Amino acid sequence: MVDDVSLQRAQELLGHPFSDLDLLRRALTHASTADTRLDSYERLEFLGDAVLGLTTCELIFSRYPDLLEGEMTKIKSIAVSRETCAHIAREMGLADLVALGKGMQGAALPTSLLAGVFEAVIGALYLDAGPEAARAFIAPRIEPFIERAYRNGHQQNFKSLLQQHAQQSANEPPRYLILDEKGPDHAKCFKVCVELAGRRFDPAWGPSKKQAEQIAARHALVTLGILAQDDDGQLVLVEDSETTSA
Repeated sequence: MVDDVSLQRAQELLGHPFSDLDLLRRALTHASTADTRLDSYERLEFLGDAVLGLTTCELIFSRYPDLLEGEMTKIKSIAVSRETCAHIAREMGLADLVALGKGMQGAALPTSLLAGVFEAVIGALYLDAGPEAARAFIAPRIEPFIERAYRNGHQQNFKSLLQQHAQQSANEPPRYLILDEKGPDHAKCFKVCVELAGRRFDPAWGPSKKQAEQIAARHALVTLGILAQDDDGQLVLVEDSETTSA
């Protein structure tokens, strides 16, 4: 059973004094020590998962207005993965507050359990204090993972990144111009360049129009100073670029 000290510590971590402490107690109770599974964190995990997902989707939707549905879905799946949720739970210290059966005590808690507890406390917070309190708790903890997922995925989304920059700085979309093509119909290569605000950037060859456009967009992003190579030779977003600060 979750003791009073653990309940007090959990409230401090969540930044909320609970009106219904039984909600928090259940969120921190594993089925191995509960009278029934209904008295464990599992039902609250179901609710918290939905609240976490909705909040994360809202954050991504608002922060990256030029991303398509598939791109937003990829970021969300990384940002709210079981590994991410378990990591946050460990960093917060929730692992030390979970009530476990004797057979589980002393062992490292599995990722799935920690992730479930994290979602359960979100569910408990949502029921006790409402959606705004839950969002205020989630946002600062999940936003770094959203940003990281976006940064790590931008290599496959040069066109989206350039589109975002163009709307912020030039107020017009980039144009992709086919300058040349060669090869037989079944294996053509295309030479494409980006034109933005009357300026043409270095062209790129690609085995398809889409791939040539991605490489051409990358050239433009590097020339504009939005992307640069880090010490490992990887392209990363420049911290003070307009696109990064959006």
